[in-house]
Amino acid sequence: MSGPAQPAKRPANPRFSSGPCAKIPDFSLNLLADAPLGRSHRAAVGKNKLLAAIEGTREILGVPSDYRIGIVPASDTGAVEMAMWSLLGARKVTMVAWESFGAGWVTDAVKQLKLDADVRTADYGHIVDMAAIDYDTDVVFTWNGTTSGVRMPNGDMIPDDRAGLTICDATSAAFAMDLPWDKLDVTTFSWQKVMGGEAAHGILILSPRAVERLESYTPEWPMPKIFRMTKGGKLIEGIFKGETINTPSMLAVEDYLVALDWARRIGGLDALIARSEANAAVIAEFCAAHDWIANLAEDPATASNTSVCLKFTDPAITDGAAFAKAVAKRLEKEGVAFDIGAYRDAPAGLRIWCGATVETSDVAALMDWLDWAYHAERAALADAA
Repeated sequence: MSGPAQPAKRPANPRFSSGPCAKIPDFSLNLLADAPLGRSHRAAVGKNKLLAAIEGTREILGVPSDYRIGIVPASDTGAVEMAMWSLLGARKVTMVAWESFGAGWVTDAVKQLKLDADVRTADYGHIVDMAAIDYDTDVVFTWNGTTSGVRMPNGDMIPDDRAGLTICDATSAAFAMDLPWDKLDVTTFSWQKVMGGEAAHGILILSPRAVERLESYTPEWPMPKIFRMTKGGKLIEGIFKGETINTPSMLAVEDYLVALDWARRIGGLDALIARSEANAAVIAEFCAAHDWIANLAEDPATASNTSVCLKFTDPAITDGAAFAKAVAKRLEKEGVAFDIGAYRDAPAGLRIWCGATVETSDVAALMDWLDWAYHAERAALADAA
């Protein structure tokens, strides 16, 4: 089958990985010159930087003033684990999963903590009916499925008068989607996603209801030091003022501060969301114009605007995994797209990061290359037959 000629224009930045993600536009290591390297994170200079990261997070995301924000170890995973091990067990829990990371939290709750859990799952490309959940239980869920490209359309189904806590893994949603803070009691993410920061650090945001639970409930299991947020029945407030539990990388903190400054300059959260939505719209338009590829999300209302997952729908492709891998490899070899293969546990296909640090012009250029790579691989299949 004939196909388009190899495109002349290449993405200026071929980094479309879903984590760590592309750095902010015009990033340079020189921007990190103010990092207090070789200084203690407990010295005034270190504490001030960490507090600036916390307050910058509050400012850009619009987090209410009575919510606590802490920088914690082990990226988003560490933040979710801290919340689950510290808060769950006081009442029945509903575990919700529609992709691999949510499924991992189910495993932790059921097999590690051995909780009385109502498990709700949906296949890749679909979402659990969040309106059918009992919010008088504690509810653990992801806002955006990084490996499935399916997100919560909004938080309208979460009642204001819920008795349980909502614990939300928002790692590929924060800074790219409008998170309704009044509906979320615990929110976690890592700054390596939408803000393009370096790995290993997580953010944990607690509502007053979550703090009340921490101060009134003690889990029956031993609590590792790295998870402890209370002492003597009271919240350790220092964690939420920059006094981190373990030693943070001040270089990574500086990188996050630079990204927050960039977000301010371009217009804050609204601008970040707009950039992500513009990127995802380019891919949606491409899929609508080509009958051999589609968004993995079945309902456009739940399609992610950050981790856009795609599937090949050409019936002539009998080995979808091999074909998708070949397309991704061809694009990487040409230097136009790195790390866009589907997550290892997800259906065969591609995953293209469209977060705010990605330029829309680069996504548009990639689509032309994707068209070329698809036809090149289809021709190779025909020749092999």
